[in-house]
Amino acid sequence: MKKILAQIKQYKKDTILTPFYAMLEVVMEVLLPYITAKIIDEGIEKSDMKAVALFGGAMLAAAIVSLLAGMMSGVHGARASTGFACNLREEIYRKIQTFSFANIDKFSTAGLVTRMTTDVTNIQNAFQMCIRIAVRAPFMLISSLIMSFIVSPKMSSLFLIALLFLAIALGSVVAFAMKTFSAAFQKYDELNAKVQENVSAIRVVKAYVREDYEKDKFRKASGNLYNMFVKAESIVALNNPFMMLVSYSAIIAISWFGAHMVVGGSLTTGELTSLFSYIFSAFISLMILSFIFVMISMSTASIKRISEVLDEEPDLSDKADTIKEMKDGSIDFEHVDFAYFKGENKEVLHDIDLHIKSGETIGIIGPTGSGKTSLVNLISRLYDVTSGSVKVGGVDVRDYDMEFLRDNVSVVLQKNVLFSGSIIENLRWGNENATEEECIEACKSACADEFIERMPDKYNSHIERGGANVSGGQKQRLCIARALMKSPKVLILDDSTSAVDTATDAKIKQAFAERIPGTTKIIIAQRISSVEKADRILVIEEGRITGIGTHEELLKTSETYADIYSSQACGGGDFDRPENAQGKAVSTGKEGE
Repeated sequence: MKKILAQIKQYKKDTILTPFYAMLEVVMEVLLPYITAKIIDEGIEKSDMKAVALFGGAMLAAAIVSLLAGMMSGVHGARASTGFACNLREEIYRKIQTFSFANIDKFSTAGLVTRMTTDVTNIQNAFQMCIRIAVRAPFMLISSLIMSFIVSPKMSSLFLIALLFLAIALGSVVAFAMKTFSAAFQKYDELNAKVQENVSAIRVVKAYVREDYEKDKFRKASGNLYNMFVKAESIVALNNPFMMLVSYSAIIAISWFGAHMVVGGSLTTGELTSLFSYIFSAFISLMILSFIFVMISMSTASIKRISEVLDEEPDLSDKADTIKEMKDGSIDFEHVDFAYFKGENKEVLHDIDLHIKSGETIGIIGPTGSGKTSLVNLISRLYDVTSGSVKVGGVDVRDYDMEFLRDNVSVVLQKNVLFSGSIIENLRWGNENATEEECIEACKSACADEFIERMPDKYNSHIERGGANVSGGQKQRLCIARALMKSPKVLILDDSTSAVDTATDAKIKQAFAERIPGTTKIIIAQRISSVEKADRILVIEEGRITGIGTHEELLKTSETYADIYSSQACGGGDFDRPENAQGKAVSTGKEGE
């Protein structure tokens, strides 16, 4: 809670002024019935127009002050709550940026989106209600009770009994409603997840003609949310009947006894009139308080969810004295074990002992789920090893400044994306100060210049969000070019040419050999043709290196590698791959990693 309230920051003044003006507004409102009673008793009944004018002027002044105080309370309240929400969203976003992959794995994307939108909005509304309405309502309630006792202690006793009865009734309603609202709020994640999944995969949905199925899924998620809120609102709706029953009963009782007291001379007409005003004010304030409790209940669930994000400590962090110098691109895995979830005996890498020279090209191949991606993720320290160490340039990656390390170990991930903007803006993610000539050179190395030059605006051509307006192969080549913009000492291609034909794939590898000979290159692939010319090829199975050597060596020494090669060679091959001796072309053998 402290971390959330700390986001008030520069809006502390507005946060203090809002309840101040709210209380000033209440004081003026409470005085109005009292002044009205004086006008009736001292002016109208005694036919004293001077008293009427005097108290009438006081009433006008109190009304104007109340109006201005209410306006100022609203302005400062809106400024404080919106500013608070803005700061809170920025803090959540900043916190997420510090998360490692392991931290992000704990939260679903839909859950994080809900926290930054619906949850923050709930907290914003509750915050504004707390600094304004939650101050105004109880202050009005207490002030109305005090003024009613000042007017007539005997009549106020009836009023107090009715008020206590109403408080118990509304409290019971709120208690039931709070549980239902808390359960309903959890349905937002499910709804957001359905929307995000459908929109991001809309092409697949249409390709398989599954629109009706997706509509049914969304309707079910939306229906669950609808049913929960209807149930909660139905419970809250009981507030109004309870209030009407109790308040009108109290008015009837006070009217009956008050009339007798007026006739008996122990209560004036003006005092009875003011009592009615205070009764309505107190009852309405109590009802508003019941709604405040519901809102606070809803925001409590949001506070817990946001606190989970703000309290999450990044798994990876820099040491006090980090290294910002890398002598070369050599890589050493020294008896590395790795598991995604600490404390669980589910290691995905076992005793990896591997040494790669600077400038060497390494191919990695193996069955789906064998740990290929997990292995390279350790090099750029996207995760930390469970045991052992990973060294780049002779230095443990945990000793490097993470930003410096990732600038020198460039990774083209399996699911790399492009961002909305021009091609050159996307390329400058790799180097924000790069010239257009440097961008063109990187694109030539990635064989991306071929299709860019055919686009109407060339390097200024617009890219839709996620690269929706370019093909899979074009997207991969642009991502490779973006990685090259860093001029890294280590370049990792994680199955990042899978959508590229073998001829273009060969051109990219040739360009790497000619233009970045000193860069260590690690290429994960599913097709042998992508790695067969590498200096060495690793075969990984079930988290272990079961084979290492050149293409020719592995054909003799690794049964797994020979089987993969044989299955791909007999599979018909890529359409543009030259036929082999048996008249068969080498297949891509593309499978998901």
